[in-house]
Amino acid sequence: MIARTWRGLTRAADKDTYYEYLRKTGLPGYRATKGNQGVWVLRRVADGKAEFLLISLWESWDAIKAFAGPDFERAVYYPEDRKFLLE
Repeated sequence: MIARTWRGLTRAADKDTYYEYLRKTGLPGYRATKGNQGVWVLRRVADGKAEFLLISLWESWDAIKAFAGPDFERAVYYPEDRKFLLE
């Protein structure tokens, strides 16, 4: 099993809205990909920012490539991400 991580920062005020956005976009994308073994979303709030850590579990590198494409070490972003993410 392979664990893949992603981190993102939002304003603390956007934490719930961004989480709901993740539930509608990114999380279904992970789960719909053959070879995905699950995904965890962790969140902490400090200093006016919310840090999200996603840990996705995969059965193989090929499964990750099916989700992320040939440049599988880069993050996968969705169109509205830039509305929320600070970095």
